[in-house]
Amino acid sequence: MKLSRFVFPAIIILLTSACSTNPVTGKKELSLISEAQELSIGQKQYLPMRQSQGGDYEVDKGLTAYVNEVGQRLAAVSDRKLPYEFTVLNNSVPNAWALPGGKIAINRGLLTELKSEAELAAVLGHEIVHAAAKHSAQGMQRGMLLQGLIVAASIATQGKDYANAAEIGASVGAQLINQKYGRDAERESDLYGMKYMARAGYDPQGAVDLQKTFVKLSEDKRQDWLSGLFSSHPASQERVQNNIKMAAALPKGGIIGRQRYQQKMARLIKTKPAYKKYDEAQKALSKGQVSQAKSLIRQAIAQEPREGHFHSLLGDIEQKRKRYNTAYKDYNKAIQLNNDFFYYYLQRGLVNNRLNKRGPAKSDLEKSVKLLPTANAYKALGDIASTERRYNEAKQYYAKASSSSSDAGKAAFSSLVKMDLKDNPGKYISVRAGLDKSGRLLADLHNTTPEAVTGIVLQIRYPDSSGRMRQVARPLQGRLNAGEKNRVNLNLSVNRAYARNVQVVISSARIAR
Repeated sequence: MKLSRFVFPAIIILLTSACSTNPVTGKKELSLISEAQELSIGQKQYLPMRQSQGGDYEVDKGLTAYVNEVGQRLAAVSDRKLPYEFTVLNNSVPNAWALPGGKIAINRGLLTELKSEAELAAVLGHEIVHAAAKHSAQGMQRGMLLQGLIVAASIATQGKDYANAAEIGASVGAQLINQKYGRDAERESDLYGMKYMARAGYDPQGAVDLQKTFVKLSEDKRQDWLSGLFSSHPASQERVQNNIKMAAALPKGGIIGRQRYQQKMARLIKTKPAYKKYDEAQKALSKGQVSQAKSLIRQAIAQEPREGHFHSLLGDIEQKRKRYNTAYKDYNKAIQLNNDFFYYYLQRGLVNNRLNKRGPAKSDLEKSVKLLPTANAYKALGDIASTERRYNEAKQYYAKASSSSSDAGKAAFSSLVKMDLKDNPGKYISVRAGLDKSGRLLADLHNTTPEAVTGIVLQIRYPDSSGRMRQVARPLQGRLNAGEKNRVNLNLSVNRAYARNVQVVISSARIAR
């Protein structure tokens, strides 16, 4: 495809006007995403990202307050003032991430691996720089340039319904935090993060110790680290040496805070074995080892009775055994312990629906999608609406669920097709018309649904030999199977001079029985 001669000057003007000074490095660089857009992206994606990765760690709120205290101390001396937020996620994978606009999270699984407040400051300072230096935003704009979306960049984050996989509401945030930063971005985050540590009164040696630990762990190839922090922040000896050089150039001394850190982490470290049993119970249940899963989660609850995830998993086990009333009680307990996690409401809603308590089920499912939209919740809401003959509402729910490629999304799409095909056949069966060498009118049909379709009728508007528009209906014989493509001869001849005026649409179709 050739670009118009007007496009290149427009691109040059756009790129020139989009240059700005990086607030951290002071370098001139391309900036297609405004600060307002950064703040909007971070704000919109922070909750769904936290929900999709285990939710906030609620057992020890004092721990989150402590992490936030350290984070805010560093943020106060950063080169860019943003509405920084810091939270601890209830996730065993050692990881930390930053969204645009200063929204930062650190996993429970990483906190238990650190040894001092200075090491915590090194992690948080590093993530603050990623946000302050616009590293995530730069990754987004690189994608825009590669895809030729420069002109669309200004509207890329305005009112768009992002949909992906099972957790429909978390796809954009997942792409942002899972992107691999370039070596320059990692160097900048290490370098300026250590400067922030020194400014805030921390010993920069904590960043050196941290990188040495990361290198050892990366050499051990521990799977939890490879799937966590190292997937987006690879460790290396080069980074260790760079940190040593930087520490030598910064003021000596400062807070290390080993004792204070251990005091703040006491409950988390004490209950670490309980979370290990929880992770093992999840794996056992996924393999169908129900009795083993129940034994493990009972042990976890005995060690940490205030963890909602443990009671929720017990509910999953009872639901697997079709003991729905017992599962309902387990999800109730989970919600009592933590009333801000989507999964508990989703699972209790599904159980309520199985118990024919449609009102409470709908309430739970709606609460779930407010926290994190999922295909499972939308599919269940569609089923409830369909049972109650609220068909237009059911269609809307099924359409939302079907944007996911999960099993629930596929099932929802099938339900949507069965309900909506008769009224809107053209949404599900695509048709493209063309002429063969002899001027005969052909139509290429594609059944995009998971259902076999029959009773297809085409409405054809075409010009006759004199150019007058004619209209005719063509019923097609037989069936078009799920996903099938077919070319049909419409038994009409059209003068090529008038070919652009041909219109072929699907006017009727039904599910094959």
